[in-house]
Amino acid sequence: MRVDRFLSNLPQFNRQQVRLLLIEKRIRVDGQVICDPRHEIRAFSRIEFDGHVLQAGKPARYFMLYKPPGCVSATQDVEHPTVLDLLDEPDKHDLHIAGRLDFNTSGLLLITNDGHWSRHVTQPQTKMPKVYYVETEQEITEAYIRKFSEGVYFAFEDLTTLPASLELLGPRSARLSIVEGRYHQVKRMFGFFDNKVVRLHRESIGPLLLDSQLAPGEYRALSEREVMQFQPSPAN
Repeated sequence: MRVDRFLSNLPQFNRQQVRLLLIEKRIRVDGQVICDPRHEIRAFSRIEFDGHVLQAGKPARYFMLYKPPGCVSATQDVEHPTVLDLLDEPDKHDLHIAGRLDFNTSGLLLITNDGHWSRHVTQPQTKMPKVYYVETEQEITEAYIRKFSEGVYFAFEDLTTLPASLELLGPRSARLSIVEGRYHQVKRMFGFFDNKVVRLHRESIGPLLLDSQLAPGEYRALSEREVMQFQPSPAN
């Protein structure tokens, strides 16, 4: 929400007063004086007027988790353990997943309570590269590289995937970088060649690599620098 709209919705201010408060530099958001009425605020923002707290906000939380196979990327599930079950954190019901992984896929998973941040990470327009280590039943050839760079047609959605980069690591192993996150996308791309994926592991999202110190099922908080690498600009 824009800061001018937030302030105008409060009973003590009208629109004209809001404009003056911003011009007079009497509004602070997260400790910074805000003059731009279009400045975006969130539930996590601390908003003050002349030192009086209008919105206390709450701390934004960001975690990376090494998701193990056999775990559901969901907040709750009646049959299987979920990724949130792996977290020893208060108020886990406030958290959600930024970019899911399939049940048997392992690797980097981001968990947060910041919806604006997670939308920026996952929305297709951002084109955030996601890198996967892949093992298959059959040999992976140079033809895969060419086809994936052209795009693979998915008849069900009537669309062609965006160009993807494939690096051959061995006869049946490769590293794939994609900028989308469609349903079972990696498995379906290899399925174009009737080649079954037997192991899938996400190594990175954008600039963030899975911490090599984490074991499957372990997690840690993201540093401020890591969070800011994904921070959307005001225009977003």
